[in-house]
Amino acid sequence: MLPLCSLPKKASSFLHSLSLSLSAMEETQIASILKSSELYPIPQSVKLSYGTAGFRADASLLESTVYRVGILSSLRSLKLKSSTVGLMITASHNKVSDNGVKVSDPSGGMLSQEWEPFADQIANASSPRELVSLIKDFVEKEEIVIGEKGGGEVWLGRDTRPSGERLLRAAEIGVRSVLGSVAVDVGVLTTPQLHWMVRAKNKGLNATESDYFENLVTSFKCLIDLIPINKLEISTLVLDGANGVGGQKMEVLRGYLSNLDVEIRNTGRDGGVLNEGVGADFVQKEKVVPLGFGSEDVGMRCASFDGDADRLVYFYIPSESCGDKVELLDGDKILSLFALFIKEQLNIIGDEGKQCRLGVVQTAYANGASTDYVKEMGLEVVFAKTGVKHLHERAEEFDVGIYFEANGHGTILFSESFLSWLVGKQKDYSEGSDKHNAVSRLVAVSNLINQAVGDALSGLLLVEVILQHMGWSVQKWNELYKDLPSRQVKVEVPDRTAVVTTSEETEALKPLGIQDAINAEIKKYQHGRAFIRPSGTEDVVRVYAEASTQEDADSLANSVAQLVKSFLGSS
Repeated sequence: MLPLCSLPKKASSFLHSLSLSLSAMEETQIASILKSSELYPIPQSVKLSYGTAGFRADASLLESTVYRVGILSSLRSLKLKSSTVGLMITASHNKVSDNGVKVSDPSGGMLSQEWEPFADQIANASSPRELVSLIKDFVEKEEIVIGEKGGGEVWLGRDTRPSGERLLRAAEIGVRSVLGSVAVDVGVLTTPQLHWMVRAKNKGLNATESDYFENLVTSFKCLIDLIPINKLEISTLVLDGANGVGGQKMEVLRGYLSNLDVEIRNTGRDGGVLNEGVGADFVQKEKVVPLGFGSEDVGMRCASFDGDADRLVYFYIPSESCGDKVELLDGDKILSLFALFIKEQLNIIGDEGKQCRLGVVQTAYANGASTDYVKEMGLEVVFAKTGVKHLHERAEEFDVGIYFEANGHGTILFSESFLSWLVGKQKDYSEGSDKHNAVSRLVAVSNLINQAVGDALSGLLLVEVILQHMGWSVQKWNELYKDLPSRQVKVEVPDRTAVVTTSEETEALKPLGIQDAINAEIKKYQHGRAFIRPSGTEDVVRVYAEASTQEDADSLANSVAQLVKSFLGSS
């Protein structure tokens, strides 16, 4: 441990001036944090907030933040009895000059929302003294014991960004500044790989990257083997890897899969820039082909990952006359395909399968046509606040909960009790029977899909095996329903907090009267739907509108935007 004499005189004086309970935090612990935090002074005029995406900013501003999140991760591990916690360095679909950091809880899910205020506080602490005081108070409040029964364990992953290695070193120093804590560098990974590995480790399972690949391959092959022979159809998939880590990991995975013909473009090995004119976020928002795709791909089944491979969208170019425009199959279409397949298996099982509570979780941004389609299947649909952490929480309420945002981030959750029931039924039903095969498919899906977090690699494999099972082309899949035209706009306002919505964000509670005015506008349009919500990051109010034609959707969005201005004013 660092001796007190190694500290600067001011820091040493500060240390002795603190009134400390040594059972909560020993002097050597405070000395360690004071010393290491001097290496990473906080940039001036930078204020960061921890959200669904963790902290994100220009990479040059993040060393102090990542260092401090390293400390938080160690404390989180200690709080949870030295369970392994994950720390991922990525900015997902952001430009390559950005980076970010987020924490995976031992469950493989996102950092508990109860800890987000503490994350904000320590990230923005203006000095080592303030940082130590915040940590001391938090440790005492949470009753975290440091240094008595070993330390925390934090697994560190990063994507392919050039700044990642430097930031990972800052994270290591942060983790190790908490007495006894261990930082394990698990290398360059997709974000979902790290979440999966953390979850597996804490469940006592094999948890290396090789185990992740083996799990995907075994489950995929099981589902392939259960496809009726007369439905089997294999055609080439063309994948846009966003010039990021996902394309490179797919190259590894492809080597194990004989039943998947995939051509991978934009791997980042040919000079392409991460997320620049490529990737799921670009394709989903712009509805145009990514770089490296063109007229030679007309009619081909194509897919895009985002930079850290936690988002997935599909697309195809309908004809050369469409130029660079694509037919997009977004998260809503993926959700619908998954729901259809799982419902089919439950129907095969019969009355017992129908007792399973299968539900779908969407946000208000989900296209209304997708919601109608799922409801027509007889499934329960609930809405959650924007942000996958909110959808994940609602999905846990079901025996099988499927959630996706339109941006392509989502997954399927299976309750432990339902999985146990399925495993038991595998023994009850005669092998090779329709019911046995249906149960086996559901078990394989539970293993293939990444239940920790949205995962483009596992999601892609599940889409591909379902299309083969159905004998469907991407065009046939796209015919499940036709998206309603929509429009999103944002309105700059003096104070976005003046807008208060329901928890599902589908209706505005404040300002008083605005929802009645919005409803009056909606009634003017066939299949009209609109809502407003305050931005989480800037002083704007976001408006979403749908209608039967694009012209009507545009008109409704503009009308609602004018209502926002009249009720709140504009800045």
